[in-house]
Amino acid sequence: MIALENVRQRAESDAKTYGYYLNTDPDFLKDLLEGLKHNEERYGYPSCPCRIASGKFEFDRDILCPCDYRDPDIKEYGYCYCALYIRKDVFEGKTPIVPIPERRPLDKQARANATTVEASSEESYERTRMQEEPLQIKMKIWYCRQCGYMCFREDPPYICPICKAKRERFSEIRIDSRI
Repeated sequence: MIALENVRQRAESDAKTYGYYLNTDPDFLKDLLEGLKHNEERYGYPSCPCRIASGKFEFDRDILCPCDYRDPDIKEYGYCYCALYIRKDVFEGKTPIVPIPERRPLDKQARANATTVEASSEESYERTRMQEEPLQIKMKIWYCRQCGYMCFREDPPYICPICKAKRERFSEIRIDSRI
C-alpha cells in the first residue's frame, strides 16, 4: 500500500525541481494525488490521473506522471492538462484554470482505450487474442543531441528531462542489423 503522503512528496519535489507549484485547491489536489496513488497501486506505475491508462507500461510511458505533455502545457497555458502542476502566475491567482486541449495523440488514446476495453471482458479478450495480432509498438532508441540523454521508447519526449531541450533536438539511433 502506497502512502498518499509519499505521492504528495514526490509531486512536490518534482514541482520544486522544475519551478512549478501544485494546484492550490486542497480538495482538487487531494483527488489528483489519490488518482496517482490508485493508478500506481493498480498498474505498478504512477500514470496520469486524468487520462485512461492501458495498464501496459510500454503503451503508457508518455503518461507517467509527470507526463510528457506537462512542460509544453505549462509553457503554453500555465498548467498541465489535469492542473496538478501549475506555473507561478496561476499559483498567485493571476491566471485562471480553464480546460485545455488534450495534447496526447489520438492513436495513443485509442490504443489505451482498446487495451482497457479488451481487458474488461475475459471473453472479449480471448476472442480478440485469437483473431488478431496483439497490439505492438515499435520501440526506438532516442538521444538528446544537446546533453546526451538516451531513452528507449516509441517517440522522443517533448522536452528532455535533463536539459529541457525541445523534441526536435532528439535523434533516433539506428542499429545496422547487417553487421
